[in-house]
Amino acid sequence: MHSGKTVLITGASGGIGLEIAKLFAADKYNLILVARNVQKLEELSNELIGKYSIYVITISKDLSLLSAPKEIFDYISEKEITVDFLVNNAGYGGVGAFNETNLETELNMMQVNMNALIVLTKLFLPGMVKKKFGRIMNVASTAAFLPGPFMTIYYATKAFVLSFSEALSTELKNTGVTVTALCPGPTETRFQERSSIGKTKLLKFQKMHNAEFVALKGYRAMMKGKRIEIPGLSNKLLLPLLRFSPRILVLNVIHWLQEVRIK
Repeated sequence: MHSGKTVLITGASGGIGLEIAKLFAADKYNLILVARNVQKLEELSNELIGKYSIYVITISKDLSLLSAPKEIFDYISEKEITVDFLVNNAGYGGVGAFNETNLETELNMMQVNMNALIVLTKLFLPGMVKKKFGRIMNVASTAAFLPGPFMTIYYATKAFVLSFSEALSTELKNTGVTVTALCPGPTETRFQERSSIGKTKLLKFQKMHNAEFVALKGYRAMMKGKRIEIPGLSNKLLLPLLRFSPRILVLNVIHWLQEVRIK
């Protein structure tokens, strides 16, 4: 075991979360894996225990439920486990005109992408500060830097995550605790299927990285205590260009790229 240190990862049953879990496991960290899908969690747990002989706990929770983050914290506290690394990875998006999309779906998205992240950070952070060590990674997106027509709520939630992470990172200077915002562009995960982004023009013009690449970049950045990590050279070069372009031009380009056309 790696000094007995433990990592909590949300959204661990697939995509970036799953790949981050594998990286921590390979370095002999103990894991607490959180997701909704019990079967996938158990399969991953058995794989990692068998391969790396680490300690793994699985917790099946739906983070769109208000009570879920506190229930996770209470369960871990009852077991007297100290969380040294927190990876707030769970999240999802949706595509469509705001006046036509489903309100309940969007409220649930806000709960998962923002509120659950905030509550988990709020609950586990004091313990990290007390022992003067901790690493937190919040998965944002390149969407965090821009407004997003036809994905209005998703872009807004990721902007919230980035702003929160940067501010908290600065607050925690000299405490031994760091906060990293991972801001990937389009990534090969189930996100495209769930969000319907595959029906837009966006993916025709923007390169998708695989989840393994994004996870490795995030993992290394988190370990270094880096404030922001944007995986991929094209994303690093494109974002400054977009941020300093006329706002109306950026809005119109994103509008054109993300408008869903079903024929």
